[in-house]
Amino acid sequence: VQLVESGGGLVQPGGSLRLSCAVSEFPLANYATAWFRQAPGTEREGISCISTYGETDYADSVLGRFTISSDNSKSTVYLQMNSLKPEDTAVYYCATDLRRVCSDYQGGMAYRGKGTLVTVSS
Repeated sequence: VQLVESGGGLVQPGGSLRLSCAVSEFPLANYATAWFRQAPGTEREGISCISTYGETDYADSVLGRFTISSDNSKSTVYLQMNSLKPEDTAVYYCATDLRRVCSDYQGGMAYRGKGTLVTVSS
């Protein structure tokens, strides 16, 4: 399973970015997909997940600022990130473990992409 992230980059504090996660082997929307991030010297953080049924979950650190969504026709999952802060700087990657629900996703998922770097700085 190969997941590919895109959309990272440099953005000023308060700005926005939209990350994309795509997989070619199967419709990604058939399975729960999560976004994780990891900054240097910190532990991996599960920040959001969307289930097959459209149910979403967010970590407190991004609640109200980030929105996860899926486009079934494009087999892509998005992470819209608004009101970005310097502490959001990290490598962001998407993951799935071929389940339909997001329960316990923050513990990690079996398949993940290589990640895309998001840098929030003025």
